[in-house]
Amino acid sequence: MATNVFKAALAAGRPQIGCWLALANAYTTEIVATAGFDWLLIDGEHAPNDLRSTLAQLQALAAYPSHPVVRAVEGRTALVKQLLDIGAQTLLIPMIETAEQAAAMVAATRYPPAGVRGVGSAIARASRWNQDTGYLHSADDDLCLLLQVESQRGLDNLDAIAATDGVDGVFFGPADLSASMGFKGNAGAPEVVAALDDGIARVLAAGKAPGILNTDPTLARHYLDLGATFVAVGVDASLLAKSSRDLAASFR
Repeated sequence: MATNVFKAALAAGRPQIGCWLALANAYTTEIVATAGFDWLLIDGEHAPNDLRSTLAQLQALAAYPSHPVVRAVEGRTALVKQLLDIGAQTLLIPMIETAEQAAAMVAATRYPPAGVRGVGSAIARASRWNQDTGYLHSADDDLCLLLQVESQRGLDNLDAIAATDGVDGVFFGPADLSASMGFKGNAGAPEVVAALDDGIARVLAAGKAPGILNTDPTLARHYLDLGATFVAVGVDASLLAKSSRDLAASFR
């Protein structure tokens, strides 16, 4: 497997601009890969992806420089193992609320004795089916673990989550966070924006990379100015929906 250039960019503080992939299709994923985003998020939480469709998209992206980030449906050790074995190097785990959950996800991504990841590299795409003879010794170093904080409880425990050794970055989910704070459907509420601003500052203070998804260009640039280093600025499904509706409306 190639060195994780996305992880290196985050560690160096170089902003990485990304796009969300929710169409759950390798063909559309490859189309977006031609756009030149730094990273692309294969969504296993809210999009209809399973292990095989995620694998197909990882294979489609392998020919392009955009780095694939895979969001698991939830933080389960067995699922993390499967995603890593099919070749994901960067994972985003949703709904993290405590340092204990953070530590469990770190352990799930590391081989023993540092963690509890099962050793099955001989039959895994991740090691090129053992063609990469050094995989077992280098995999932990190239793994990038991003944890998603998207609730008031997560914010309350943010400092401890961000301080967890082995966590590379913390991603904020404005939609769920706004709902948790009592502003469902209004991620741009001043209270929510203030909480996100403070969260980004706290993650930076912990020496980790903060990230966020926001399709409002003004807010996306605002978070970049604050120091967010991985920012998603679009969603493939939304881009298709808007452009097709706009085109149809222009001929009505």
